[in-house]
Amino acid sequence: MAVQLLYFAWVREAIGRDGESVELPETIVTAADLVDWLAARGGGYAQAFANPSRLRAAIDQSFVQLDAPVAGAREIALFPPVTGG
Repeated sequence: MAVQLLYFAWVREAIGRDGESVELPETIVTAADLVDWLAARGGGYAQAFANPSRLRAAIDQSFVQLDAPVAGAREIALFPPVTGG
């Protein structure tokens, strides 16, 4: 099943797109696995996902830690930490 990936802020800028639909390999179990897989694509992906500690994730519009499982997810968003003011 395809998963919709959404990218925000400097993640989006580095990749050059705000989202995409992908078929996740069976080896991707967690959001951290997804980040590693995306970084391996090279180019802007490697730049955006080089430092996972600078990223946050949401699965189906719920904030999660990067060790959260992605099984059954329809949408996964990746973005920098949110600051308010």
